[in-house]
Amino acid sequence: MIDPSDDPVADGETAGRSRDFVQSLERGLAIIRVFDAEHPSMTVSEIAQTTGLTRAATRRFLLTLTELGYVDGKNNRFELTPRVLELGYSYLSALSFPDIALPRLEKLVAETAEASEGSILDRGDIVYVVRVPGPALMTISVNVGARRPAHATAMGRVMLADLPPLAIEEYLRRNELTPILPRTITDPAQFRQELKKIRDQGYALVNQELEEGLVAVAVPVRDRMGRARAAINLSTHVGRKSVGDMHDLVPLVQQAAADIELGLSHSTNWAD
Repeated sequence: MIDPSDDPVADGETAGRSRDFVQSLERGLAIIRVFDAEHPSMTVSEIAQTTGLTRAATRRFLLTLTELGYVDGKNNRFELTPRVLELGYSYLSALSFPDIALPRLEKLVAETAEASEGSILDRGDIVYVVRVPGPALMTISVNVGARRPAHATAMGRVMLADLPPLAIEEYLRRNELTPILPRTITDPAQFRQELKKIRDQGYALVNQELEEGLVAVAVPVRDRMGRARAAINLSTHVGRKSVGDMHDLVPLVQQAAADIELGLSHSTNWAD
């Protein structure tokens, strides 16, 4: 267990971090991130076990977050409050991408009768920033703000494929290609080849590597410098559309991306 009495700056030094690193802030954010769709409400003991903090430290962090309005506690259980949305709202608002992408994804869903999402790349994950569900029920549960490992998703791969070779090697060094399903690519050499293929053809298709039955195609959304700053996809169940069907829908997804790029072309935050 982590000793909560340690000085936060000293902790940063002993962990090989910068002298200015404040570990108390890291721990507080770790507690916020421990809540998810499967764990919307947790006890002090459950949070302590998940984060590796002591119960005493966990309780103090929770009481502080409660006083700040980010956590609410009832009947010995804690849950996040809507105020945590403020932590990411400024970034998403400045990005402009979700607002511009939403109406175009709605049109894409109407054209294809399948779900569509938009995401950005954050270290080893994609973060969903906009989503339009399709008319058919999907087994996968995805909400705005959710994270998925980039290596197993079509959107993650189109953004990774755009990175310079050294950045791709750094990604592989820092992130394990976890075998989520038997089909998931876990061999680095094969993954490099897959990224090259994606780079050459301009889109990615992932067939049941993230969830059984889920097939998705994705294309990058580029800024005025040609950099892939985000990605959009079209996802379905293989029982509704085959892999070949999804290949055929790629031009529609590419046109949607082009429309979004046009809409973002005058955004100063998108051009820097």
